Amino acid sequence: MATTHTRSAARAMMAPSVIALFIWMLVPLALTLWFSTLRYTFYDPLTPFIGIENYTYFLTDPRFISAFQNTLILVAGVLAITVIGGTLIALLLDQQFFGQSPVRLLVLAPFFVMPTVAALVWKNMMMNPVYGVIGQALNAIGLPSVDWLTNYPLLSIIIIVAWQWLPFATLIFLTSLQSLSEDQKEAAEMDGAKPLSIFFYITLPHMKRAITVVILIQTIFLLSIYAEIFVTTGGGVSSSNLPFLIASIISLEGDVGTASAGGIVAVVLANIVSIFLVRLVGKNLEA
Repeated sequence: MATTHTRSAARAMMAPSVIALFIWMLVPLALTLWFSTLRYTFYDPLTPFIGIENYTYFLTDPRFISAFQNTLILVAGVLAITVIGGTLIALLLDQQFFGQSPVRLLVLAPFFVMPTVAALVWKNMMMNPVYGVIGQALNAIGLPSVDWLTNYPLLSIIIIVAWQWLPFATLIFLTSLQSLSEDQKEAAEMDGAKPLSIFFYITLPHMKRAITVVILIQTIFLLSIYAEIFVTTGGGVSSSNLPFLIASIISLEGDVGTASAGGIVAVVLANIVSIFLVRLVGKNLEA
């Protein structure tokens, strides 16, 4: 049992790491907040204080509304594919069949591919309208090929990102399924329950916590998607999200002040989403 002395010693040993972590987190955030109040560009040595002018300019920029909508669609689309697809794949992998271990390894492999590499593979080998696998398959059945990245840029990015994150969701769901007692399902079967009833009333409630954790973790990472957009479509109104818009403002326009204001806005929005999801996770973990 921990005593007052041991607790004090533990706090003293952890203090340097905690202080270093806070400095590492707060200093960049504080500098970003300060830069957001200045008219700070690469092309002007003067940096006068302008208050919230950068925030007003960023929030009223038509590109912000478009990027915000694209961010929501991207996150929602990837979550829908990974949660539904991950559940179905996990149910299949939970069955006994020949070659189970190699199949599981192949299913999980995309998660270990770097985002830039995955985007290049999909752009050049899968979605290319001339020699891509999808285009060739459509031509083989008599349908015209589709220029995915030009005609459906946001949908293409959703597919690429979902392909990367589907293994993660599958792994979490498979772990949850393997912790489900077979006695419950056998008792339900003996009572005459159909497979769909067993899934909706036994399996799915058991997976509730795993689904909540997957949604929380993926949302945090999906809010910062950048490489896939840069490699495939290069941005634009149809596919830019908030991180890409902010990066474009500072790299193409050299406007550090507006980009910093956009960064603060993105941090606030991300924290609102995170607080909501953390509360949702807490309720499910307590249930």
